[in-house]
Amino acid sequence: MHQEFEPPEVLRDTIKCFWYDDRHFGDQESIFQVEPDGYAEIIFYFGSLCHISQNRGLQPLPSPFLMGLLNQPALFQTKGRLEIIGVRCFPWTVFDLLELPPSGKNGVHVFVHPIAQLQATLDPLMAAGRINEVMAELENYFLNTRSQVAVDSMLARAGAAMREMNGTIQVSQVAMAAHATVRTLERKFKRSSGFTVKDVSGLIRFEQVRNQLWHHPESNLAGLAHELGYADQAHLSREFKRYSGTTPAAFARNAKKRKQAVSNDFVAFVQA
Repeated sequence: MHQEFEPPEVLRDTIKCFWYDDRHFGDQESIFQVEPDGYAEIIFYFGSLCHISQNRGLQPLPSPFLMGLLNQPALFQTKGRLEIIGVRCFPWTVFDLLELPPSGKNGVHVFVHPIAQLQATLDPLMAAGRINEVMAELENYFLNTRSQVAVDSMLARAGAAMREMNGTIQVSQVAMAAHATVRTLERKFKRSSGFTVKDVSGLIRFEQVRNQLWHHPESNLAGLAHELGYADQAHLSREFKRYSGTTPAAFARNAKKRKQAVSNDFVAFVQA
């Protein structure tokens, strides 16, 4: 089961959506992967969850943790029932929202923050299946937090332009939309997210290809490359493999096989 919940209007400049995912993996340890996209996620989970790190092996995770921008799929291990509540944030706002310094690193971040106190409130609500009340608690928390955070209007305009153009817009055009110089925009963007405009644009564009192939595995890659501003199909394939670890053709074949087993809604957590 996967559900998405639109945030109140006052939060929409920082939070894309809240979401709920309910998966049953059985009694054996199972591995699943998270595909990259152009968002950062604050993840609360209920069940068991470990991150499979390239350098440190199996890393148990606290709840919540931060899923930052990825430049390749992230692997996790779990078993039994796993319920997840995600807060999908724009990467140029998430660190300001949490009042944390940007990491500048990809992937999973464990952090110390008062938001962790919400876990005790959410636990009994989740156990009782009261998802709407869980979402209300999260909304209230972030409404209060947002009222104390000054969101940079320059970054908001830049992010809106990048999203509207699906990551295909040039940095100079992003700066123009943000009413800023390229130098000022890049400095503020790096300071707020830990990444460059080009970094995030690349992930946003990859996200569009990924979603298209998930929903429509039969899509023509040459046409998709042209539509999303890649130089050619080979350029699309190189960028796709860079972020996903596989070719777009292989991803499409795999998506086609899974269509019978999962819903048509693409979710952030995709079982491997």
